Amino acid sequence: MVDANNVSTAHPGFHMTESVPSSTQRQLQFENGSAIGTSQRWLGGQYCSVLTSVGIVGCGIYDLKTAEEFGQAIAIAKGTPSNPLVEPEDLFDAKIVGTTAKAAELGISIGDTGRAAIEAMLAASSSARA
Repeated sequence: MVDANNVSTAHPGFHMTESVPSSTQRQLQFENGSAIGTSQRWLGGQYCSVLTSVGIVGCGIYDLKTAEEFGQAIAIAKGTPSNPLVEPEDLFDAKIVGTTAKAAELGISIGDTGRAAIEAMLAASSSARA
């Protein structure tokens, strides 16, 4: 959400009208390896994700039904209008609210933190390469 000055209320200092559309990505380091964090913003919306070699931990914009049809490992967390998930780091402490069967096979459960889900995906990725 933005205030009367178009400043993000969840991420003070981010002016929605100054920097949209925008897309950023960066390498993120975890105990079990590295992943790519992304953030996309447009007027009135945003989403974020963390991409691993075996799947994605993302915000609620991801459709689990479609991901399920393609056998993908996807775990989602949801923000709220007053506290949206904007940056990939916002996913770290957010609770997982949905998974595909493939993500569940990796040991990811509803209620896990985003960080735990990312670590599970990275561990599975390491196992697949070994």
